[in-house]
Amino acid sequence: MNQFSNKNYFTMPNEIFSLGLDASEIAVYAYLRCLENRRTYQCWPSYTTIGNAVGRAKNTVMRYVDALAEKGLVSTEPTSVLMRSGIKKNGNLRYTIRPIREAIEIFHARQLSAVERAAERQQVQRKLSEMDLLPGA
Repeated sequence: MNQFSNKNYFTMPNEIFSLGLDASEIAVYAYLRCLENRRTYQCWPSYTTIGNAVGRAKNTVMRYVDALAEKGLVSTEPTSVLMRSGIKKNGNLRYTIRPIREAIEIFHARQLSAVERAAERQQVQRKLSEMDLLPGA
């Protein structure tokens, strides 16, 4: 039996440390990985449950979850619960852990875009400087 097939263990991709995440984002991601169903890659913890696990307030966890979704590490979708009274209420988010390679591709694309924007700004600055040096300008 593989040591990682035990439900008391979970793996973390090594690449998680190359995506510029802060420690709290890594903690939230790790907690979601810990809870995920290994076949569907999904879990449903509340913000409060996540916050209790990682030592952060609900509102702070909400920001970290949004950051993880923006970085392509997780996707979220709302769920609903039908109460015994027949009233439909909002449930917890359904988290799907995304393949790490997608997050890496997003990260690299954003880095490349930032470098391209910086190069464009430098080019504009250089042209503006040249214009200021021209006589009669």
